[in-house]
Amino acid sequence: MIRGVPRVAVAVLVNLAVAACYFVSGRLGLLERVTIGAAVVTPLWPPTGIALASLLFLGLRVWPGIALGALAVILTINPFNPASWGIVVGNTLAPVGAYLLLRRVDFRVRLDRLRDGAALVFLGAFTGMLISSTIGNTVLLLDGALPPSGFWAAWSSWWTGDAMGVLVVTPLLLALRTARPPWDGGPHRWAELALLLGGTAAVTLVTSRSALELLFLVFPLLIWAALRFQLLGAAPCVLLVSVLTVVAATDHNGPFAHHGLLGVMVTLQALNGAAALTGLLLSAVIAERENTHRRIEEACRGLAQVVARLAPGETEHRWPPSGDDGLR
Repeated sequence: MIRGVPRVAVAVLVNLAVAACYFVSGRLGLLERVTIGAAVVTPLWPPTGIALASLLFLGLRVWPGIALGALAVILTINPFNPASWGIVVGNTLAPVGAYLLLRRVDFRVRLDRLRDGAALVFLGAFTGMLISSTIGNTVLLLDGALPPSGFWAAWSSWWTGDAMGVLVVTPLLLALRTARPPWDGGPHRWAELALLLGGTAAVTLVTSRSALELLFLVFPLLIWAALRFQLLGAAPCVLLVSVLTVVAATDHNGPFAHHGLLGVMVTLQALNGAAALTGLLLSAVIAERENTHRRIEEACRGLAQVVARLAPGETEHRWPPSGDDGLR
């Protein structure tokens, strides 16, 4: 609790801040939207990522802020009606359910283990977002706003958009909060990161507007980002790829020019999903390997100190060894 400020006031302010972030990101997401019947869906829905990250950082006490933000976004799309309550409930329960699933498997927000990356993908994104897409499309179907023939198209687009919000936005927020900044390597480290981000944006812009199928060229850059900067480098690159390809897809540019709605959505979500999985899981593997290496070094230093105390005359070298005698 902030000194001098009542606990209730702090809780209200925190929830209002979460609601404001949800609303602003929702308005940005709606800039590139698809309408199926009365269902408004987006290929990338950032509020789900913000909602889940808020729950991971602040706990369940922020769920009213998520509900308030979802309600505010809905009011900017259509007049409020009974079906809107169902959408608000679904959009609130989805990140809450994802959060509870992640807590169940001892998820760590640092994303420094492969199991954490896999949990965020399969539990936080793919499983948790089934709630919002199912509840939202069901209430629209029962309300008559969504024709039965469009249910599965709307459901799949809603689910993938919410899942991509978790895969793209949540890792970025977790990285900004928990990852180590790259200044340890000096100015050239920052220059490398800037070059990486600029190169990713440039390659994505060119390939997403070319008639040739060249979108796969972004993957070497994502791998480079994960290897060199882990999540702090991979997450912004994945966000750049996702946003730029969503814009190209909704404008029917480049490789998306000659496809219908279903073809565009399948191609787009396959690309963005593969990019997110590549960056997230490879970053987790690299971070886990570096943590293991660090623990081995610490254990070896401890053993060397024990040996030095027990037999001081027998040890001529201290850990870590130099030159070619170090760990490989």
